[in-house]
Amino acid sequence: MTDLFQLSAVAAAQKIRAGELSAYALTRACLDRIEALDGDIHAWAFLDAERALAQAHEADRQQAAGALGGPLHGVPVGIKDVIDTADQPTQFGSPIFAGRQPEEDAACVAALRGAGALILGKTVTTELASLTPGTTRNPLDHGRTPGGSSSGSAAGVACGMMPLALGTQTAGSVIRPASFCGLFGFKPTLGFISRSGVLLQSHTLDTVGIFARSLQDLALTADCLGAQDRSDEISYARAPSRLLAFLNEETASGDSFAFWRTPAWAHAEAGTHAAFDELVRELGAACETIELPKDCDNLIPYQHLVQSAENAAWYGAIHDRHGDRLSPAMHDRLDAGKQVTARAYLEAETARDVLYATMAPALHRYAAIICPAAPGPAPLGLQATGNPIFNAMWTYLGVPAVTLPLLEVDGMPVGVQLVGPRRGEARLLRAARQLMERLGAKV
Repeated sequence: MTDLFQLSAVAAAQKIRAGELSAYALTRACLDRIEALDGDIHAWAFLDAERALAQAHEADRQQAAGALGGPLHGVPVGIKDVIDTADQPTQFGSPIFAGRQPEEDAACVAALRGAGALILGKTVTTELASLTPGTTRNPLDHGRTPGGSSSGSAAGVACGMMPLALGTQTAGSVIRPASFCGLFGFKPTLGFISRSGVLLQSHTLDTVGIFARSLQDLALTADCLGAQDRSDEISYARAPSRLLAFLNEETASGDSFAFWRTPAWAHAEAGTHAAFDELVRELGAACETIELPKDCDNLIPYQHLVQSAENAAWYGAIHDRHGDRLSPAMHDRLDAGKQVTARAYLEAETARDVLYATMAPALHRYAAIICPAAPGPAPLGLQATGNPIFNAMWTYLGVPAVTLPLLEVDGMPVGVQLVGPRRGEARLLRAARQLMERLGAKV
């Protein structure tokens, strides 16, 4: 029998709905896993086991009364500690905000609760969701980083502490740690998931994303979160999300993929080069290697400019009032952001849609564009969280991206990143399924 902590969210929800599994038993299994492993992994910033079990008891009472809460009824979820929770502190990975207790749930947390999910606790983030690492270790090799800034969310899901977790991405903070920890990670289109109640560091880049151990789990969770929220200015109107149903539909897999080395290719390790060359050979006629206009080389520096300037704007007051409690790296980051000129920022910001239009034909022509999710496996050491260079360009464009745990280099995972057009989540997840089926991987 599968250990309960190994169940996917979809399988667990189905078993709870059928009366074959109690939410209490599943939650207890997750808490036991946390107790056994977190002394080494350090995935949690805050955990209230008693409250989690009380939530599970209530979920079971509702189930017995025929009042299921939604498609995630009784499923435990971890929440990155930059996302507000009314019943748990949200401290942004910084001593400046120690003990901060929000009065309301973030919109995405409220949506999860509305879908019946149980909020286990808050997962470790880097300082202010930036690059200064927290305490979390990679569960596959404790001497390596799990990535960041969604460090605890990735590590916790990877070692079975919970089937699902939320993170955020401004450059590569969902896709990169998912790659490093051997997970499925999903960063949807900018505005697909509300950011109300989420720490903002870059209003044109910040995106809420999902960690899971299957494509179906990503789709189910995104369905629960994908709705317009008028309190978030970039949230957009759309029909109710049906990603899981679309993903599960039988369809011919005649679409082809495009492999683009991207302007970041020189930053990839030799093992990553070899692994992706082999992947392209394996796909054969189903994958075309493409080149894109030279203008696309600007994607990386433009993202960096935008993030740097917007970081300085959103964190400027923190820098001014609490500078002595920020790390030296954060000081340097914000000082650099303050040096970005208005002209440079506006050039980078206005180029975004121009570059998207340049890339749109390829994004629509192929089932998905394939590229690495990271330069290589998780780096050794805990002093840094790895380079987000293969993710930042896609975050800048606001397009959806998913990473699949399909490759290994030196015995550690390297994710295959698939990218699609804006608001093309359904098509992208189906392309991910088709790619895995072509390669004989378990979806």
